[in-house]
Amino acid sequence: MATRTDRTAGPADDENGRPLERWTRSVITDPEKRNRLYKALFYVAAGFFLVTTLFPFYWLLVLALKPNGDIISGNWELPIIGVEFPYINPLQPGEPNVLAFVEVFQQVPFHLYVFNSFVLATVTTVIVIVLASLAGYVFGRLEFPGRGVLMLAILAVSYFPPAAFLIPLFDAFLGNPVTVPFLGVELFSPPRLVNTPSAMIMPFSALFLPLSIFILTTFYAQIPDGLEDAARVEGTTRLGALFRVIMPLSAPGVVTAAVLTFIAVYNEYFFSSIMSLQNEPQQWSPLVGGILSYQTQYTTDFNLMAAASIVGVLPMLIIVIVAQEKIVSGLTDGALKE
Repeated sequence: MATRTDRTAGPADDENGRPLERWTRSVITDPEKRNRLYKALFYVAAGFFLVTTLFPFYWLLVLALKPNGDIISGNWELPIIGVEFPYINPLQPGEPNVLAFVEVFQQVPFHLYVFNSFVLATVTTVIVIVLASLAGYVFGRLEFPGRGVLMLAILAVSYFPPAAFLIPLFDAFLGNPVTVPFLGVELFSPPRLVNTPSAMIMPFSALFLPLSIFILTTFYAQIPDGLEDAARVEGTTRLGALFRVIMPLSAPGVVTAAVLTFIAVYNEYFFSSIMSLQNEPQQWSPLVGGILSYQTQYTTDFNLMAAASIVGVLPMLIIVIVAQEKIVSGLTDGALKE
């Protein structure tokens, strides 16, 4: 009769085990191997991040420096359908054309498009931060019935696609008279806001306000009540405590909401392309409208579009570099005061 012999794992079993198991045990038990593994994983992740983020900018730079005639090197036929598309090969070597960055401003007043986007993004960010701070204070620091339901209703606005609000907003901004249904009685005539900054700033503020309210509510709720009470004992009102105590201590949340709003509005084109009917810089057409102006019905200047895209990104890059120290100081100051 066969008997089963029980064995305990020993060094001989480790040597005879599977290679993956032996390597895993060695990494767990050996700190030096574990550190090398961490470094290797870090370099792989950092390399993947750099390639995926920097390669589009390299692609744009190569396109901008190549003459437009050298970019399109042939046609590519889509299988089965048989439709031909221009084949763009930005990696093909060619004579660099640095003057494309000058021609961007000569062919189109591109600086006005950049200025329009910057003004729209700045004004919208200020409005959103002020309103979101007031709402975040109410939701984060005050108790009242229906707070959760009201917060959910505000967040539900951000779930709707922007196209859902397009027709009623466009009709309202056209300045058509408001009449009573079925009676035809005219109540009043609103001002015509199409082709003005207000027709873009108001929808932008309403669309990006819910996310900022949610972010600031989370940060404001974490501030200890004792700090606000101490400020109010000194004679500060609730608004004074909000702007002098709570907002400085919640600098990371305020900066996060402001940066997200600014970037989203700076790159927005859906509402602005419709609210500025003529797509001209005088009608407050934004940055993307300026980039698309290099594309006509019969021609497309790919090099100018790439150069314009690089020029449009530069203001955002400068803002991040300049505000980096302020962002870090806001994080540390909030930590120290906490």
